[in-house]
Amino acid sequence: MDPEQESGKRRGPFLVVGLGNPGLEYLWTPHNAGFLAIDRIAAQERVTVDNRRCKAMTATCRIAGREVVLAKPDTYMNLSGASVSALVREFEADPSQDLLVIYDELDLPLGTFKIKERGSPAGHNGARSITGALATQEWLRLRIGVGANLPPEALAAGASIRRGGKDYLLTPMRKADLTVLDEVLDKVATATRRILEQGPSTAMNEFNRKDQ
Repeated sequence: MDPEQESGKRRGPFLVVGLGNPGLEYLWTPHNAGFLAIDRIAAQERVTVDNRRCKAMTATCRIAGREVVLAKPDTYMNLSGASVSALVREFEADPSQDLLVIYDELDLPLGTFKIKERGSPAGHNGARSITGALATQEWLRLRIGVGANLPPEALAAGASIRRGGKDYLLTPMRKADLTVLDEVLDKVATATRRILEQGPSTAMNEFNRKDQ
């Protein structure tokens, strides 16, 4: 029997929110890794993220026996918290148990990702907005590495790319980098399922290895 039925309480949906910026000009930029992850999960689950709800485009599916809402905020990155807080209220979700946010991380190298149960925004505008809107850092996040893998001459010509991050994050990725990211997105989708199937601790033990 479903554990929720045994306890007499039906849990609401689990929210999986990917962060990014709306608009075709941002589609293939590093800052949209969270959007791309949601699209990959949706494609594998055979659903389309096209329902406008809570300042986001959403889709609903079932993973590991639980209803899951996939969401891409249609606010810009630095206002992501408005959408996430609206989703949390709409579905009466507990951010510490019913929410996973997927976003890009400049401090992690491209080709990697990390799962973390809580923590500071660490300079990420979307994460900062969510923490502010929810008034807590207790929410699960999966950070996709987008650290610049540029040739030495490019770094020498534009050192500000690595230091400031903004221009690089909003510039379309090179084809070679998109190939690397494409492989990571499949792993991110698998990790998301593992979180739902066995919990964050098991997923972190499996996917946060240094040899990932």
